[in-house]
Parts: sequence; structure tokens; C-alpha cells
Amino acid sequence: MIRKIIKIDEEKCNGCGLCATACHEGAIGIVNGKAKLLREDYCDGLGNCLPVCPTNAISFEEREAAEYNEAAVKAKKEAERAKAPFVCPGSRMRTLERNRPAEPAKAADNSQVISELRQWPVQIKLVPPNAPYFNGAHLLIAADCTAYAYANFHKDFMRNKITLIGCPKLDMVDYTEKLTAIISMNEIKSVSVVRMEVPCCGGIEHAVKEALRASGKMIPWSVTVIGTDGTIIEQ
Repeated sequence: MIRKIIKIDEEKCNGCGLCATACHEGAIGIVNGKAKLLREDYCDGLGNCLPVCPTNAISFEEREAAEYNEAAVKAKKEAERAKAPFVCPGSRMRTLERNRPAEPAKAADNSQVISELRQWPVQIKLVPPNAPYFNGAHLLIAADCTAYAYANFHKDFMRNKITLIGCPKLDMVDYTEKLTAIISMNEIKSVSVVRMEVPCCGGIEHAVKEALRASGKMIPWSVTVIGTDGTIIEQ
């Protein structure tokens, strides 16, 4: 039958996999580093994959194709659900639109309070390096405790930035590899590091320095140190 179905331009495809994640029917997979339409009868022609593609490699075409098989898709989903491990819904990637309300929430002192968080998740260990919100981003990499110690953290540090947080001591991991991937794969405009004065926080600053060096990119970066009393002691 002639119907609308997706078309993938492999030359434009960077293999990020965002389309495969967005396709609820499982019609798309990554094969040899490129997105592929695995089964025509799994594609419903609605195009949930189109808006997430960062390179515009996916489009619609009308051609002879197998009819969408909803029953087969449902059976596939049930089979996958039965054998798949639990995945926390809180780790799903989201871009948060910040359309400022006409009447923002107010703090106890009657001042306006507006969240500046622009994406989810925020934990360094959970963010996908190829997330589209990284391209062209001003990156904030902060130690967990800084937002609790410094009262105006959202307003003074997070505004207009993509925020990543972590604690090298509690996570017991070197963030260098993950941060290198993020910086190397995306056009990061600047990197701001906010850490506590405590020695263990040096790990997050060190990881950022090593990631910048490993990426080979010349990106403006800065470090702000917050004291345990909530004051800025170095900037």
C-alpha cells in the first residue's frame, strides 16, 4: 500500500539514538552507528522521531510500504516489558521551557522566586552526552552542596545555563570521561564551575580541567568557591 512513512538520511545521521528513544513503536534502531528503519510495519507514520533529531536527518515520504501493524507492535512491547529491568522514570531526558509566569511564586520575604532549571536530569552520571540541549549551551557544573549553601544559587549561577551537579566523594567516580564526552560532542560556549571550599570538592574542579584539556577545545571557563557559611570566598 502507498502510505506516509519516515525516511532517514544516513549521511546526515550522527548516530545519537534520540530518534530510536522517541519511537514508541520500536521501528528505529541504531545499526553500525546509523539510525535505521528496522521494520516498516512498526512505523505508524506519526513522526515522533522527527523533532528530536539534532541533524534533521529524518523526513516523511509517501511510498509503497507495509501497513502499520498495531497488534505486532503491542505484542513486541509486552514481550520487552516482561524481560526488561525497571528504569526510573526520573532519569528520562527532558528540556524544560522557561516561559516566565506573569505572577511568579513569592518567597517568605515577598520577593519573586523563579526556577532557572532548563533540563532534566541534572546529575552528571545520568545525563546523556548527546542530549540536544548541550549544543550552544553555557554549562554550569556544580557540586551538590553549593545550591544549599548559597541562597541565590538559581538567580546568580543557573540562569541561562545548562546545569550539571555531582559529588565526587559520594558518587565515588571520576567525572572526567563523561564531561570530556559532553564537551567534545557539543558546541559548548562556556563552562562555569561552582564548588564548595572543602577539599573533596576539588575533584569536580579537577575533572572539568582534565575534560577541557582532553577535548582540545579552547572554551572560556571559570571557578567559583562557596564557603560553608554560604558566602563566595573565591571567584
